[in-house]
Amino acid sequence: MNPKQQTELLGKQKITTLLRNLSIPAMIGMFVMTLYNVVDTIFISYGVGIDAVAGTTIAFPLMMIVMAVSAALGMGGASVISRRLGEQRGGEANLVFGNIISLIIIVSIIGLFIAFFALEPLLLLFGATPTTLPYAMEYMFPIMFGTFFFSFGFAANNIVRSEGNAKFAMYTMIVPAIINIILDPIFIFGFNMGVRGAAIATVISQIAVTGMIFQYFLAGKSSLSLQMENLKLKFGIVKEVLAVGMPAFVQQAAGSLMMIAINAMLIQHGSEMYVGIFGIIQRILMFTVIPITGIMQGMMPIVGYNYGAKQFERMRETIWITLKIVTVCAAVISLMLVFIPSPFLRIFTSDPTVIKEGSFAMRILFITFFVVGVQVVAGGLYQALGRPKPALILSLSRQILFLIPLVLILPQFFGLIGVWLAFPIADILSFILASVLLYRDRDTILVKGKNESVHEENENVVLPS
Repeated sequence: MNPKQQTELLGKQKITTLLRNLSIPAMIGMFVMTLYNVVDTIFISYGVGIDAVAGTTIAFPLMMIVMAVSAALGMGGASVISRRLGEQRGGEANLVFGNIISLIIIVSIIGLFIAFFALEPLLLLFGATPTTLPYAMEYMFPIMFGTFFFSFGFAANNIVRSEGNAKFAMYTMIVPAIINIILDPIFIFGFNMGVRGAAIATVISQIAVTGMIFQYFLAGKSSLSLQMENLKLKFGIVKEVLAVGMPAFVQQAAGSLMMIAINAMLIQHGSEMYVGIFGIIQRILMFTVIPITGIMQGMMPIVGYNYGAKQFERMRETIWITLKIVTVCAAVISLMLVFIPSPFLRIFTSDPTVIKEGSFAMRILFITFFVVGVQVVAGGLYQALGRPKPALILSLSRQILFLIPLVLILPQFFGLIGVWLAFPIADILSFILASVLLYRDRDTILVKGKNESVHEENENVVLPS
């Protein structure tokens, strides 16, 4: 099957089959990709200690900012590209792709500057203490030095998926994960490099996948082509990509601010040990959102393509099926982690205090996780339709509007428990907001209304020919 036929399946193949074929590779890729992050934490925890885990947790917000920019470029570009392909405007899709590459180069230059001149002040700003700062510095310098490879890999993965090639997108996550898992023990224990070794292994794995992705595009295996003349930035393209990608940026950047706030409150009302505990719980959380995020990512190119092709009934069927599946997944995950949290913690540590305190925290954190699926899908849906305003509102809601204020306020009344209570309350409030937005737009998104067209609210910029 050639690339064009593969893309056209988005508008022809049975929805459940298409959603499965796009979601499962995304989930497998994310699982393996998350696995190597978890393996890093396991090796660091057993090989260096809980203080080192706390150091990497303190550093993680900075890494999340890099990922936030990459997410904005990748998911914003993927939404624009999938709609252009659905409208049979392949030349403009290539132009968008070239501009995204140029933006990634700019981001990588900024990352190099931070690595050499601003890393320590930023980590101190993010809450590093004399105990955790050395570990945070050792981990983040190689990561920031390799900004281009992280940004390109993350953004290109979304772009590949936008043209319907979920299998190769999966490979771009599996390959670096396998390389990283192999290199971790070699650098951490074999070369006795500790935390720095884990970071170097990660960068090498991203270099490998960058070469793999470039070969994919240059060999003509994609519906898109990398052409030098398309690297010249066009204001209209940059504006549209960033407008659609802004919710993804806000969501990731908000995660960074959230981490800073949580780490500060955990140190203030507990100790550095609780920062390490939260670092472990966060890795567990990364696994729990894989099926939900994978299904949402599988939904996005189908919705975007069929919206561009004006196949609105097919688009709505995709949305309903996705909402049903993610709700069931979230409910199962919630029950499992509330009733049996300790086995998951024992993967990372044998410290009985960490397991006891972590189990208590997980039971609170995951008690309302069953509502998370709706808010995740709603955010992805509005992005796929190129409607940045509601997508931005949903991206802001959980972390910025609800979670961060709750994390800062509740511990003043409930101490350490207040930090954990902030999560389920924020989940419920975000679910209510997502439900209100979906109900408001039900006549265009969920059911066939008087107007068959899905309005874009004049938010899209028409690309130049």
